[in-house]
Amino acid sequence: MNKVFNYAQNKEWKFEGELPCVIDFYADWCAPCKIVAPVLEELAEEYKGKVNFYKIDTEDQQELAAAFGIRSIPSILFCPKDGQPQMAVGALPKASLVQAINEVLKVS
Repeated sequence: MNKVFNYAQNKEWKFEGELPCVIDFYADWCAPCKIVAPVLEELAEEYKGKVNFYKIDTEDQQELAAAFGIRSIPSILFCPKDGQPQMAVGALPKASLVQAINEVLKVS
């Protein structure tokens, strides 16, 4: 996660990655998470080399999930290289995810 944000060291958001990224906060028991997972895998292939995709298991990484204020899952965080990250909650359709990647991450 330090490739994106050093949450233990920084209180203010400071992106530390080379590419913009999408972070999927999920849990194995979460049915909507299982619906959105293959869509995110598809997008990871489509945007390879342009956007990094990460998965965070909120059961294993409770401190990290708390640092990002995760209260429901799936939660998907879009982190542009410049500017503030934006969170989307719920199993969004592919078109909505693509729109967020284009608009928030400024990647097409």
